[in-house]
Amino acid sequence: MTKFLFFLQTFVLVVALIPFSSTEGDAQSLVLNNFERSKLSILSKSKSHEFLVEIARTERQQRQGLMYRRRLASDGGMLFIFPSVKVLNMWMKNTYLPLDMLFIDASGRIVNIVERTVPGSLEAISSVERAMAVLEVNGGTSSRLKIQKGDRVRHSAFRLKYD
Repeated sequence: MTKFLFFLQTFVLVVALIPFSSTEGDAQSLVLNNFERSKLSILSKSKSHEFLVEIARTERQQRQGLMYRRRLASDGGMLFIFPSVKVLNMWMKNTYLPLDMLFIDASGRIVNIVERTVPGSLEAISSVERAMAVLEVNGGTSSRLKIQKGDRVRHSAFRLKYD
């Protein structure tokens, strides 16, 4: 019995000393599994653009965001939904991809767009106007699809109010 206890204590000690590490791939798959996915449409002047986005509702999800991602589908993105309407500030800490940030009010209207944000930057990126959500998509998407301030976002997070 004493040998067994010694073995068990040694085993526990060795396991406790093994550093817990995660490869980027492991971290990325963990992140991907924590987000609900949803369809979203942006209604621009000439057409509707469809995206499949991950939803960041909780504070933990919003802190994680798209950090450590190496790629994002051309029709992918992340929608950050906040509990109240206010001037929002985002950053690019540990984010490897240049992104377009579309700031959206409670009715689904885009109130500001910041294009091609700088990966890794700690500089605050502001909605300037009061917003309830931020849609992050690949850098250059807004220009490529001609998405502009004032365009509408259709998603269940926003009150259905379309002009």
